[in-house]
Amino acid sequence: MTKMARAYWVACGVGVVMAIGAGRASAQSAPVSLSLEDALARGKATAPRLAEAVARQQAAAATVTSREAMKRPTVSASAAYQRTNHVEEYAIPQAGGGLRVLFPDIPNNYRGRADAAMPLYTGGRIEALVASAEADKLAADADLKTAGADAALDVARAYWSLVTAREAERVVEQGLRRMDAYVSDVKARVDAGVLPPNDLLSAQAQRARQSVALIQARNAASVAQSDLCRLVGLDLDTTILPTASLMAPIPSVAAMSALPINAMTEQARAGRTERDALTRRAEAARAAGDASRAALRPQISVSGGVEESRPNARIVPRVDAFHSSWEAGVGVTWQLFDGGKGKADRAAAAAQATALERRRDDFDAMLGVELRQRRGDVEAGKAALAASAEAVSAATEARRVITERFKAGVATSTDVLDAENALLEAELERTRLAAALRLSEARLLRAVGGE
Repeated sequence: MTKMARAYWVACGVGVVMAIGAGRASAQSAPVSLSLEDALARGKATAPRLAEAVARQQAAAATVTSREAMKRPTVSASAAYQRTNHVEEYAIPQAGGGLRVLFPDIPNNYRGRADAAMPLYTGGRIEALVASAEADKLAADADLKTAGADAALDVARAYWSLVTAREAERVVEQGLRRMDAYVSDVKARVDAGVLPPNDLLSAQAQRARQSVALIQARNAASVAQSDLCRLVGLDLDTTILPTASLMAPIPSVAAMSALPINAMTEQARAGRTERDALTRRAEAARAAGDASRAALRPQISVSGGVEESRPNARIVPRVDAFHSSWEAGVGVTWQLFDGGKGKADRAAAAAQATALERRRDDFDAMLGVELRQRRGDVEAGKAALAASAEAVSAATEARRVITERFKAGVATSTDVLDAENALLEAELERTRLAAALRLSEARLLRAVGGE
């Protein structure tokens, strides 16, 4: 193969590798447009805590089925073979002559048996166990809803953090473009001898500081994007394009925040699944105590069995042949003394239920405080955002006036830099306040029991 041919094939191979790499990079960097609703749906579908809650819910449902099965008949079957040593046969003489074997030597023994049993009366023990399992199942259902609400709040926080970081990046980029134009203007004036060189140096220093701010803003946006990718189940290198506006309020919050605090509290008590879970677990503990009490009552059951064996011990004399036999009966068991175990179990269950109820009371006491705090955060956020909008308008107008005065030669470059800094800080402050308001709205929804 000639050198030219070898070079040709090497170039082709490099081109193929680069094309494949470019295709993979393109696939990895394909941007994904994401609304808040889409992000919440993705977060619920991929959250590990929700998968854990679903598994616990399934376990609780299986426990209910297991406890209910205790009411039903149980059927079992068994088979056995046994080889015994040889024994001397026992026989008696007959009146007409000969011997009758009463106990023959049968070393091979075969046995097949089927048994059935069913509880008739358990003193309420099974019913209490079923009630306890059902209460645990309802608590697991509430835990699943709680996990969903927590996951939704985490996704909303990450989503608005990304929107905030992107908006801050946009604001800093816009300020940097204005600063570039100002630096060019100052440079032209310095070159013309109108301004001293230190004005250009001051402008360049300010531009450098804004460049640093832009680098930090882009890094914050990258971190926020990775966090949101993690929560919604996307590759960490995926570019997310949020479609929600930072300045648009969450629609359901306006009507909710207008409710009287008492009505909001009642709605939260009905909607907060954490409270429901505490109530259900207290019920489960008390039902478990009832089951311990019922264990001291008489337990009545019916049982029966059918046996096919060779030889059958119920057939006399024993015969080396298969014979069937059966039995049926009713049994009563009454535990008269258990050393105090049942009483201690009931006391433990009652104490656990009381502890859960006291925790629920504490939750109710804190709920009113939390609702007032969340609603206050929303109202304060609205007022602060309105004030920051006025600050941005005033700073924008002040910068315009200072710029015109600078061009007219009646304002210094320091005045322009101060006005530029004031505008940038006002815009960043408005961005931060808008993000805080959106997050406060999401927290208010969560406090009332929504998502």
